[in-house]
Amino acid sequence: MGIKKTVSVLGLGRMGSALAKALVGQGYEVTVWNRTPKALPNTRSVATPEEAFESDVVVTCLSTYDVQQPLLTNGIKTLVNLTSGTPEQARATAEWAKTNGVEYVDGVIMAVPQQIGTEQARILFSGSENHHVLHAFGEPVYVGEDAGLAALHDLALLGIMWATFGGYLQAIALMGTEGVEPARFTPMAMSWLSEMSTLLPEMGEEAQTRQYETEVSALDINVAGLRMLTEANRDQGLDTTLPQALHDLFERAQSNGHGAHSIASVIEEIRK
Repeated sequence: MGIKKTVSVLGLGRMGSALAKALVGQGYEVTVWNRTPKALPNTRSVATPEEAFESDVVVTCLSTYDVQQPLLTNGIKTLVNLTSGTPEQARATAEWAKTNGVEYVDGVIMAVPQQIGTEQARILFSGSENHHVLHAFGEPVYVGEDAGLAALHDLALLGIMWATFGGYLQAIALMGTEGVEPARFTPMAMSWLSEMSTLLPEMGEEAQTRQYETEVSALDINVAGLRMLTEANRDQGLDTTLPQALHDLFERAQSNGHGAHSIASVIEEIRK
């Protein structure tokens, strides 16, 4: 099968526009459609999604699946879906594609628009394993045949990001109550996070094998520490939603017999 050279992009927000420009830069003939008409240099604008389906490949980068779903009709040959959503939404779209004879690639973009087309952009994708257009956007990483796996990886990684950012913001708010500025505290936080990241492989192994015996830092100690963290934030006049939620989760694991076990044992509460 020869290399496909015609691609349509549906959705011209910041990310969709960056995708279209990257495709142009790689020599593709690019057609674009946007709900609010928008022109991009060296592309062909069309008035309806159906006109865009004439291309060999249709790339969607829309705000939600609810926006995307009504646009998907017969005529698409290959759909590369880069619209963010849940694993179940991706699987439902894959089922639609299978029913209608459409090759389906589900992908997530682990980058900001300014990184598209560079080696800094990573595109996680699942479903159909082979699709050349992804190379125009960055480094493609195939995560499996199940179309929902790309979205699952995306949300799992973003969950780590959001939890880390939340913890950092809580920390600088706490330090700020005593006049310590972020610029002074942040290098220490970065060093601490780097050290903590080295513990993840061991924690992952414990979670996989469900062997939680430890001689290092038992859950009992960490529950007590989270209680102190929550109290300190409250005493300093700060919101305690985040530390309180962590304390309550850890305490449940402690109450269910994991007090002498490692922090990894908390996953037994999460799995419930």
